[in-house]
Amino acid sequence: MQKNFTTSDGAVLAYTDVGQGPALVMLPGWSQSAAMFRHQIEHFSATHRVVAVDFRGHGRSPDAARGFRIFRFAADIMELMKHEKIQNATMLGWSMGASVLWAMIDIFGTSFINKLILIDEPATVMRQAGMSDEDILNAGALFDAATMIAIAEQIKGAEGAAARGAFLDGMITKGIPEDLKAWLLQENLRVNAVHIADLFVDHCSIDWSDIFTRIDRPTLVIGGRVSHVNPRSQEWIHAQIKGSQLVIFEETDGGAHFSFIEAPARFNEVLAGFLAEQ
Repeated sequence: MQKNFTTSDGAVLAYTDVGQGPALVMLPGWSQSAAMFRHQIEHFSATHRVVAVDFRGHGRSPDAARGFRIFRFAADIMELMKHEKIQNATMLGWSMGASVLWAMIDIFGTSFINKLILIDEPATVMRQAGMSDEDILNAGALFDAATMIAIAEQIKGAEGAAARGAFLDGMITKGIPEDLKAWLLQENLRVNAVHIADLFVDHCSIDWSDIFTRIDRPTLVIGGRVSHVNPRSQEWIHAQIKGSQLVIFEETDGGAHFSFIEAPARFNEVLAGFLAEQ
């Protein structure tokens, strides 16, 4: 069932709510949509209540006047869960969606989490002041502040669509079907360029490295061998979260940034195994 929810500051979130059973809440990445999880929605709604959310201004959610910040997104998701009377859930966050979960943990603790799935998000996207070379590798930082600002300006500019296309090219495997690649870009380009650039800067700037030792729920960390996110960063996050599990998908298993849609059968097998554990 497709639903809409209005947040406390007037933004409208579109979301899918299907199936019955334990709640599984799925959060997509920067500029992408809940439709990315179409294979997981179909598969897991047989055993779970699956709630897949389009962040404000993303996917089917209409553009919003304000609030394109990670902590506002975190508040949006908590408000939505309270509206749907979901006291706790298995929470899945891919890419920036994982950062939204980390913000929720920072504000609300972990009581709303049953299990946690973190997919291919570095501890910080931007290099932070004072980081050593080893810190940069462990965190998975991709670029410095000046590069971040330059990318954001490019997204806002006349060549913004081309810049977003080039960004996507670095996140997929070489063998991805052209029609799937075109659809991913189409979903990306739904979001207002100025708002998505502002969100990019906010998202990239935050260092989440102190969050992971506070996570006390069963956790699965997923990375990709050929992802633009260095798998070493996923190994480091795994090492920080006590008792967590780690899966790195190889290139043949869609092991870039979109494993759940490039190789959905393999991804669903891994996720089902984790969900079934007591």
